[in-house]
Amino acid sequence: MSRYTSLTEEDLREMLALIGVDSVDDLFAVIPEGVRLRRPLDLPEGMPEQDVYAHLAGLAARNVSAEDEITFLGAGMYDHYVPALIDSIISRSEFLTPYTPYQPEISQGGLQVMFEYQTAISELTGLPVSNASLYDGPSSVGAAAYLAKLANGRRDVVVSRGVHPHSRETLGTLAPGYGQRVVEAPLRDGVTDAAALAGLVGPDTAAVVLQQPNFLGAVEDLEPLVEVATAAGALVVCACDPLPLAILRPPGELGVDVAVGEGQSLGNRLDYGGPSFGFFAATEEHIRRMPGRIAGETRDVDGRRGFVLTLQTREQHIRRERATSNICTAQVLNALAGVIHLSWLGKRGVVELAELMLRRADYARRTLAALPGVRALHEQPVVREFALALEAPVEAVVERCAAEGVNPGLPLGRVMPEHPDGLLVAITEQRSRADIDRLADVLGRAVAAERSGSLAGARA
Repeated sequence: MSRYTSLTEEDLREMLALIGVDSVDDLFAVIPEGVRLRRPLDLPEGMPEQDVYAHLAGLAARNVSAEDEITFLGAGMYDHYVPALIDSIISRSEFLTPYTPYQPEISQGGLQVMFEYQTAISELTGLPVSNASLYDGPSSVGAAAYLAKLANGRRDVVVSRGVHPHSRETLGTLAPGYGQRVVEAPLRDGVTDAAALAGLVGPDTAAVVLQQPNFLGAVEDLEPLVEVATAAGALVVCACDPLPLAILRPPGELGVDVAVGEGQSLGNRLDYGGPSFGFFAATEEHIRRMPGRIAGETRDVDGRRGFVLTLQTREQHIRRERATSNICTAQVLNALAGVIHLSWLGKRGVVELAELMLRRADYARRTLAALPGVRALHEQPVVREFALALEAPVEAVVERCAAEGVNPGLPLGRVMPEHPDGLLVAITEQRSRADIDRLADVLGRAVAAERSGSLAGARA
């Protein structure tokens, strides 16, 4: 066998003889003729390695990273500073390359990481139990909705329009398989319309799904929404942004049954959208319905402290019909980065970071909303992210800003058609006051240029 081709003609003949067929066509004879491809794949000719390298380098050069421009993109993934010690620790071979820690006697480090991570998530969310992480935020939302059905046997899921579009899409994708129906509650002035939500919640509602802060960056007043849901016997699922939770009331104190979310902002880089991890915390009564794994603390026969996998509700470990997920692993390496980040910040540091974001987001919103042709999309309190409305074509404005090395944010119309004039702007500790002033300068000129062009076109 050569280095670059996995199969020679001799290899092929030997394998076909061992299987007992004369040709590859005989091997695939069981495949219906109507779905068989009778022509070569439409692939380019092979290239020398040096040409492949140059080709891939050219493709890579088309990407723009958060270090190449001043970016105010967010919408669920955020450009936070990742301290060097995170890579230093997670790159250790015992963390980077381990298999699933089934054998506690040789997996104490990995199991303790899970336990410490779960403890941090419980403290952030104010809920007593957490699993050892899931794939990402949207899949955590889907799993929480299914938990609600297992808990109360109801079918409907009422989800706020303020929940991240990817999470709502995931709910819609999973719902048919779970035998559920998803209905959306609208927003009013940037937050969930409580009256409309109350009209949608009923005796068939398994869960009400909210987000804090919501996708438009607005801090939701959760208490009245929770009251509506609990009065109808539905569970409350809240998708939370973990860093703002440092200065907001934990969902567990507001009657939320399940808190989930995207953990990327905790020590994980953007990495073109992933991989990341999802967190999942709940009240104690739902512990056996939670997906994935839970690591627990114990004592051995000599009384020494140790850690074990306490609960595994996946189908590999329990009866298939009782499994609450088919998740194959937790995102432990990413979750480890998250708990290192939180430990690096400390209890006071995470509050100071959230307060810093709050001050800069407030300054940015006031500064940008004062520009001609720009206004705040809503007046609700925000922590890190806020939405603007532009009196100019948003995509064209974004292009003008990008040409000057500034990414002003996400055009909301791409994911929320009801806001074609919307721009979602995120502020992290990576964006200084000077960066915000630079955005104001560039955005103001871009909006003015587009408005001027529109007016000229209208006059013509």
